[in-house]
Amino acid sequence: MKETQPDRNFCNQSKGRRIVIIGNGISGVTCARHLRKRDSTAHITIISGETEHFFSRTALMYIYMGQMKYAHTKPYEDWFWEKNRLNLVHDWVTKIDVEKKELQLKQQEAIPYDILILALGSRPNKFDWPGQDLQGVQGLYSYQDLESMEAGTVNCGRAVVVGGGLIGVEMAEMLLSRNIPVTMLVREDHFWGNILPKEESELVMRHMKEHHVDLRLQTELKEIIGNGRGGAGAVVTSTGEEIPCQFVGLAVGVSPNTDLLADTPIEVNRGILIDQYFATNVKNVFAIGDCAEHRVPIPQRKNIEQVWYTGRMHGETLAHNLTHEPVPYTPGPWFNSAKFFDIEYQTYGMVPTVWHEPVQSFYWEHENGKVAFRAVYNGNTGKLHGVNAFGMRLRHDFFDKALCELCTIEEALENMKFANFDPEFYDKHYKSILQAYNHQFGTNLQPKKEKRRLLSFLGSRTA
Repeated sequence: MKETQPDRNFCNQSKGRRIVIIGNGISGVTCARHLRKRDSTAHITIISGETEHFFSRTALMYIYMGQMKYAHTKPYEDWFWEKNRLNLVHDWVTKIDVEKKELQLKQQEAIPYDILILALGSRPNKFDWPGQDLQGVQGLYSYQDLESMEAGTVNCGRAVVVGGGLIGVEMAEMLLSRNIPVTMLVREDHFWGNILPKEESELVMRHMKEHHVDLRLQTELKEIIGNGRGGAGAVVTSTGEEIPCQFVGLAVGVSPNTDLLADTPIEVNRGILIDQYFATNVKNVFAIGDCAEHRVPIPQRKNIEQVWYTGRMHGETLAHNLTHEPVPYTPGPWFNSAKFFDIEYQTYGMVPTVWHEPVQSFYWEHENGKVAFRAVYNGNTGKLHGVNAFGMRLRHDFFDKALCELCTIEEALENMKFANFDPEFYDKHYKSILQAYNHQFGTNLQPKKEKRRLLSFLGSRTA
């Protein structure tokens, strides 16, 4: 499908107009902040029923673990919003009337808009399991989910986490921090098998088992049995085993939160359909973040991108387009980061779980089994496709530029010293990685010693 060019009235249409953003997550708040930076005349309102103020969603687990308080997760002081004339409405939107250009609210009067930005986020998946609506059965996405988990794990003797992604690991770590035994059900034959190659998956699984996660591979949830008082009492697995538990964490992915659009003409597939400028099929209605789905795929990216980094880019790009000559969304190489207990993970570019010629892979793992590096590249040209890093920190700008400028794997490895971002006194692994590559492929690459010899793709910022 061919993208249409944006309406020329698209540019600077924010001037003096009522802009309403539904959702105060990273996408909506980033958009609001950058709109205000670029336009002092727009009337900007942010609506959220979840919380009054923006908070870091990735920090929810640390509140539960007692390492942070809710106030610590708010990047901006409460006075920030009034000072920047960003009007906050703490309420749930119940209806969008695109004909009247008006939003119905649960507790307050309707709010009119000139421009509507949908930043509705995601919701945890459920798959019609018997018992999935019992108390103590839930996902972890919203602040309300955190509150439910707090209540649902009081006096909990055992928990079962269903699913093997990042949220599943977070829930397991949260529960174990309160000495609640955890059984994790993973339907694949290795952890996060749709994302990680087998070696990286095995590294993570070893680490999880060291933290006493009872990991059950090739095992699915069949049913949740009640305790007779409205709560969870046990799960039944696909193998027929019954596991007593008082809490069931659902970590089988999330879906775009689109229920609010059911009675509107705004087009929805899995997510809210948008063009490359974040415009929906309804004039002056836009969508960003987890809930948005690109009509035309962006090369090397998914149609729906549900991570913090892309949400921020969505918000900033749309703010630019509403106040300047519009530009298409061009996010560049994929990037994500996370933690598996105390092992940090970064990925840049495209690292498939399996690969075929001419694609090749180089993998190095430290003898302690907690640090690893993989590079995937074109075997004919040597051009780098992507990297995974575990237990080490790499500079984002290094690999972002390496991938954008079609750097070869050997150029990247020779300059890995300058990609290091670990704190002082941490072990540096670039020499061991290069030595392993030389041994595996019969080369004699040497690490670059001086920044002035750094490759041109890194530019003057590091030269």
